[in-house]
Amino acid sequence: MKKYEFWFVVGSQFLYGPEVLDTVAKRAEEMAAELSKALPYPLVYKVTAKTNAEITDVMKAADYDDNCAGVVTWCHTFSPSKMWINGLELLQKPYCHLATQYNMEIPNDEIDMDFMNLNQAAHGDREHGFIAARLRKPRKVIAGYWKDEKVRERLASWMRTAVGAAFSRELRVMRFGDNMREVAVTEGDKVEVQIKLGWQVNTWPVGKLAETMDAVTEKEIDELMDTYRSSYDFATDDIETVRYQAREEIAMKKMMDAEGCSAFSNTFQDLYGMKQLPGLASQHLMAQGYGYGGEGDWKVSAMLAIMKRMGKDGNGASAFMEDYTYNLVPGAEYSLGAHMLEVCPSVAAERPRIEVHPLGIGDREDPARLVFEGKEGDAIVVSLVDMGGRLRLICQDIHCVKPILPMPNLPVARVMWQAMPDLETGIECWITAGGAHHTVLSYDVTAEQMKDWASIMGIEFVHITKDTTVDSLEKELFLNDLVWKLR
Repeated sequence: MKKYEFWFVVGSQFLYGPEVLDTVAKRAEEMAAELSKALPYPLVYKVTAKTNAEITDVMKAADYDDNCAGVVTWCHTFSPSKMWINGLELLQKPYCHLATQYNMEIPNDEIDMDFMNLNQAAHGDREHGFIAARLRKPRKVIAGYWKDEKVRERLASWMRTAVGAAFSRELRVMRFGDNMREVAVTEGDKVEVQIKLGWQVNTWPVGKLAETMDAVTEKEIDELMDTYRSSYDFATDDIETVRYQAREEIAMKKMMDAEGCSAFSNTFQDLYGMKQLPGLASQHLMAQGYGYGGEGDWKVSAMLAIMKRMGKDGNGASAFMEDYTYNLVPGAEYSLGAHMLEVCPSVAAERPRIEVHPLGIGDREDPARLVFEGKEGDAIVVSLVDMGGRLRLICQDIHCVKPILPMPNLPVARVMWQAMPDLETGIECWITAGGAHHTVLSYDVTAEQMKDWASIMGIEFVHITKDTTVDSLEKELFLNDLVWKLR
């Protein structure tokens, strides 16, 4: 992870005189330092901007500083917003308007015109907000007292989203072979994706992976086996099969790291020169923060890598997921999500087990995989789909539960959840929006973060919530079609 930081740019003007401006600068520096203690990335005070030139210069500098992941603005006093036009037009980094004020309350006995001239964020932030709206500038607006926990949590959440956007623009995806034949949703316009999202998505031959696997040493495998033992319980005596998965993981990691890739995809239809479909290998790579997509699904692979960066400590509880089957018993309606092998252990309720079982497809040896149940809690599932001419990001709120059945003969990692607003309506809404069968399931990335990410990247966002109806969603999608055709 880069050492990202965010720049704090405060607006004012020369009208108030040097004493007021000095006070504004000192307060801004104090606020940035105090906020940084509660934020995942430093908030660096840059300037109390008083002219068009100062604003333009700091925005140019932000664009060209690789460590700057975004700009946070605030107007302590009144800052005429025509001064901001040139700078905001040039700004390409994520932008948050923090609408706050230095003091929490109005001091009844002390308030006079001097106080009013110094403390007029209510005045200045509205002027500043107008020009961003006039410029149609995507931005996040967070209002509230800067010391309040809720404000700090929302600012921290937005920072993680902005880092996800920065990571997206540098993301490289390694495809081992092509996507699964005849599967529509794993296709997509890679040129348009690179234009909009920054992803570089390219293919490497599976034969090259097989060659790299052959060069892996027994010592390297021994070291990774020690890592497996420290992280997972062994529920198999077939150690050679587990060692083969280690060989696959080491080779894939070497190839990705050599090319600067943070995500990968493969398909069981193209395993040339390989004895097993990577199961445990893919799962442990995801646990380290790599994105993965089964059946050649490079879009979900990239989204997983991004959402992991947006999560806690830069590698949150997010996993590649697939909708498999439903429990349609009245009063106990649930979705069961899983995959053949590849669900990230970051979402496990308890320590995962390494097991070896037949796969049934792919015409290869029985692979080792991690088996576990997902943890309980609120979460989201996210799908990025190519609608032809635009990208649509679909997000659904869910509540994960302990599986209601033990399923002793199902040898895969699985998560069971209640879809919002209810299972049947949720299914109809998901299908109506064109949501894929592959998703990213996340416990610590929120729908608000995904909405902000879509806004930063300039793509459509659809959110299925507890209040969504099929009728309301159909109207929303109809209007979205009209709007996006005009863009």
